[in-house]
Amino acid sequence: MTDAASAAAALTVMTGAAQAERAQQTEAPNAAPLLVAIDGPAGSGKSSVSRAAAERLGFGILDTGAAYRSLAWAAVETSADLDDSAAVGAILDVWTYAITLRGQQRVTVELGDGVVHDVTAAIRAHDVSGLVSRVSKHPEVRERLNEMFRRIVAESGLPGVVIEGRDITTVVAPDAPVRVLMTASPEVRAQRRAGELDGLTHAQVLADIEARDAKDAQVVDFFTPAPGVTLVDTSNLNFAQSVEAVVEIVRAAQGVAEESE
Repeated sequence: MTDAASAAAALTVMTGAAQAERAQQTEAPNAAPLLVAIDGPAGSGKSSVSRAAAERLGFGILDTGAAYRSLAWAAVETSADLDDSAAVGAILDVWTYAITLRGQQRVTVELGDGVVHDVTAAIRAHDVSGLVSRVSKHPEVRERLNEMFRRIVAESGLPGVVIEGRDITTVVAPDAPVRVLMTASPEVRAQRRAGELDGLTHAQVLADIEARDAKDAQVVDFFTPAPGVTLVDTSNLNFAQSVEAVVEIVRAAQGVAEESE
C-alpha cells in the first residue's frame, strides 16, 4: 500500500487540545465522500454486511461501535466509573483513538501516557460488550463521539464511506444520501451471535440481546425507520443476499445522483 493509501486507510482521531491543534492544520478535502449510513441492533448483521458492501463498492468502512467498545475498555483500564458521564468524558479529553477504514480492521487507543494499546481483539470480548450500553447512555458522550465520526468521514479522502452503528441515520448523518436500518428478529440475531461467541448457548445470547435491546431502547429506536430511511430486514436473508440488498440501494442512489447532475 502506498503512503497516500495508508494515510487514507488509517486515521487518528484526536480529542481535547490535540483535536483543536489538528483542526487548525487540516485542510478541507476537495470532495466530500458519498456517505452510506447504516443503523441496526446487535446481531442484525450490520457490521459484517456493511464491511462486505463497502468492499464491493470500493468504499471505506467506519465501525462506530468499535469506538464505544474502546471507550468502555478504556474506562475499565483506568478504573473510571462507567455510569458517571463526567468520568467517561474525562477519558475523551485525553485519549487518542485510531481505526482503519480499509482492509483488516485495527483499533488503537492511547490514554494520554504515550502508550499505544492495540485493542482490536480486546474490545470484542464478551465482558466488554456488556459494558457498551453503560457508556453510550450518556448524551454528552454520544454527542462527542458523533462529532468524531463526522470528522473521520470528512477527512478520509475516500470516494465513499459506509458508516454503521448507533444513531447513524438519525443523528450522525441524518442528511446522508443513503440511509439504511438493518434489523432481524431477536431469535435470528441470537443464533448469529451464538455462532461468533465461544462458550455461550443460544439461550444465553438471546437473553443478552433482549437485555441490550431494552437498554438501547432508552436512547435510540433500532426497529422503526425514520422518514427517508430504507428498512432491510435480514431475518430471512443469508449473508450474500443481505450484502446485495445494501449494494443495490447504494447503486440506485448513485444512479439518481448521476441523472440529476
